[in-house]
Amino acid sequence: MASAAAVFIADAQAHIWQRVRPGAEALAHRAEPFGADEMLRRMDEAGVQRAILVPTSWSDDNGNELALEAAKAHPDRFAVFGVLPLAAADGPAQLARWKATPGLLGIRASFHTDALAPLLTDGTADWFWPAAERAGVPIMVYAPNQLAEVGRIAARHPDLRLIVDHLGQPRVTPDINHAEHVAALIRLAHLPNVAVKASAMPQYSQQPYPFKDMHGHVCRALEAFGPSRVFWGSDLTRLEGVSYVQAVTMFTEELACLGPDDRELVMGRALCEWIGWRL
Repeated sequence: MASAAAVFIADAQAHIWQRVRPGAEALAHRAEPFGADEMLRRMDEAGVQRAILVPTSWSDDNGNELALEAAKAHPDRFAVFGVLPLAAADGPAQLARWKATPGLLGIRASFHTDALAPLLTDGTADWFWPAAERAGVPIMVYAPNQLAEVGRIAARHPDLRLIVDHLGQPRVTPDINHAEHVAALIRLAHLPNVAVKASAMPQYSQQPYPFKDMHGHVCRALEAFGPSRVFWGSDLTRLEGVSYVQAVTMFTEELACLGPDDRELVMGRALCEWIGWRL
C-alpha cells in the first residue's frame, strides 16, 4: 500500500487552545496549551498537509479568534469550522456574513450533552438550518443520539451540506454499542447532502494499533456513503497513547477496504471538495 507521505492528507478535525477555562477541566483533552505551532509540527511529522480547526468548548480563547489567527497565519495549512451560539440574538446576522471571513469555511454545531441536545428539537435551532442552506455554509453536526432528526433536517434542506461527526459515535464510555450507532448513521446514507467524519477512531477502539475492532465500522460507512462522503479526521488531542502517525496509518496502511483511489478521497481530497477548500 502507499505510504502516508504519498497521499494528500487533510485532517477533518483538530483543536488548538491557549488555556483551559476554570471549571471546564473535565471536558479538556489536556490541561496544557496546544497551539498552532505544535499542531503544525505534529502534522509535518505525520505527513498531514491540512487540518480543520474546531474551537473548543473548554478554553478561554474568545470564540473562534485563536483558530482564525492560525488560519490567517497559515492559510495553506489551516481552515476553521467555527462555533456559533444558536440562541444568540445576532446569530442570523453572523451566519449571513460567515463566509466573508477568510479561513472560516463552516460551522460545527454540537448537540451531544444533556444541556445541548434539546436545542436540536426545542425550536432553538430551527432558524439555523435554512439560514446555513441559503448562505452555503457547510455544517459539522455532533448529535450522536439524534441522528434520525439530523436526517429529517437534511431531507428538508437538500442544499445544506451536513457532516456527521465521529462516525455517529457518542462520547467515549466503556459500554458504547458501536454497531448500533453506525446502523443509525447508515440510515442517512441515501441523503446525498449528508457526509461522515471517520474521526477519533483510535480513541473508540478497545485494542492496540492498528485498532482492528473499529475497521469493520469504518468499512460499513464507506460501503454505505462511498469514499466521496467519508472524511478521515484525527481529533488528535483526544487520542490517549496514540501517535498522530498511527492515526494516519490506521487508514493509509491498515484498512483493508480502502484501496489506493478511494484512499486519496477519504484522506483529504473529498473533504476539501465538500467544504470548498480549494486544492
